[in-house]
Amino acid sequence: MADQGHTVVSESATGTETEEPARKRSAMRAVLMLVVPLIVIGFGVYWYVTSGRYVSTDNAYVQQDIIEISPEVSGRIVAVMVEQNQQVEAGDILFRIDPEPYRIAVQQAEADISDAQLALDRAETAVSTSGVDISTAQANVEYARRNLARERELMERGFNTRARVESFENQLSEARARLNAARAAQQDARAAVGGASSRRARSEYPAIAAARARREEAQLNLERTVVRAPVSGTISEVDRLQIGQMASAGGTVVTIVARNETWIEANFKETDLDRMRVGQPARITFDAYPDLIVQGRVGSIGAGTGAEFSILPPQNATGNWVKVTQRVPVRIEIEGTPSRQMITGLSADVRVDIRNDGER
Repeated sequence: MADQGHTVVSESATGTETEEPARKRSAMRAVLMLVVPLIVIGFGVYWYVTSGRYVSTDNAYVQQDIIEISPEVSGRIVAVMVEQNQQVEAGDILFRIDPEPYRIAVQQAEADISDAQLALDRAETAVSTSGVDISTAQANVEYARRNLARERELMERGFNTRARVESFENQLSEARARLNAARAAQQDARAAVGGASSRRARSEYPAIAAARARREEAQLNLERTVVRAPVSGTISEVDRLQIGQMASAGGTVVTIVARNETWIEANFKETDLDRMRVGQPARITFDAYPDLIVQGRVGSIGAGTGAEFSILPPQNATGNWVKVTQRVPVRIEIEGTPSRQMITGLSADVRVDIRNDGER
């Protein structure tokens, strides 16, 4: 009897232990049956709310103005003041070109000015002396005319010969020729002066004005041997900027990445542009800075697809045509100043809220 009672107690305990896990599993199923539908419903609501609200692309890059620095005069580089990745301000000296040839050109132009002024002085003197020559020639003409008249009167009285009269006629003709020559010389001298009688007119004398223009050009070229930064930014590509190297006018020798403006060039699919408008807000993230989120706005939408502006645009008239979704560059303006350095070319992700009407 005792053994049978012990057996009854053991079976009761075993039944209790078996029922406990069953209750736990039942409770877990109830929780799952409640939570899973809630998750599905929540995801559906989120998808419904956000579906069609945003367009995004990871084909986006940080852009900054890149200025290629080219000297305006040719010459040998004699001094370099910058190095790779150095920060410079607008007006800082980048490098110098040998100024000696241009300094000599300035001196030559100044000598040309002196020569032109001397030539003008001589022309003015010639104008003055030409008046004296004309007066003398006029007096000689008058004297020859009186002599000829006297000789003709003597010949009429029989006291002179025809040959002597002709001699005095030749003298009068020669005197008149010298008078005409003096008058022509005066006209030439006045033409050389060009009416430059006042100080202001002298400065406008063609030869002097041309020489001064050459001096100004030479002085400008001399000043251009000092090459300065046109904008503030970061120096790049200084490999070609070496002392002793010949720099050609118009040839790029160094580059500045300007820091005055930074924007994002996002290449959106053409199918994303239907509701995109200028002014719509954008959210920007960067591969280089995973924790950085920057706010921006659509600044402008490109006038053509990227393929149209490529060096070799596609030719679709060959018959081997496959339709490819085109991408259009969209300029995203950054709002505020990001907390991390914006490096041109960095990859970015852009999401635009197209439910926002943007600018009206």
